[in-house]
Amino acid sequence: MASGNGKRKRALGRPSTGTAMTAAERMRRMRKRRKAAGFKTVVAWVPKAAGPRAGYSSHRLLEARSLAMHAVIAEKIAREPGLLAIARRNLRRWSARWNDRAPAWAVQWERILQQPWPEIAAIITEPSEASVRLRQSSPFAGVLTPIERARIYEAFRT
Repeated sequence: MASGNGKRKRALGRPSTGTAMTAAERMRRMRKRRKAAGFKTVVAWVPKAAGPRAGYSSHRLLEARSLAMHAVIAEKIAREPGLLAIARRNLRRWSARWNDRAPAWAVQWERILQQPWPEIAAIITEPSEASVRLRQSSPFAGVLTPIERARIYEAFRT
């Protein structure tokens, strides 16, 4: 390359040798070096733990635990309908903090808790994405006793 004053500029980067390998050739050489060094080729991820929980991420376990908790909550409220007042009271207390700027999930819970109990129970025990999202901000805190909660947590301990 020539510049305006007649001097050649050096090209940036590694100088060309004319014998460059393709990407596939470089990969084969690297694999050969690693194999010679004792590395094992891994082609798939396999979880360390075997058993029923091996294929689940911690996030999935948390979702399953939340669903189990809400199923127990639904059974308990079906037996004792007065416990639904705990969820309504929690939501009123939370809403008082926001002064007319309640988050979308709080507005959704307000609408849900105005429905008849069978519809509420169906929503909180549904495995859909919308219900999973709603259970993350559940107003049903306090419905289960500490012993009931501990049993569910123990069942889902990793």
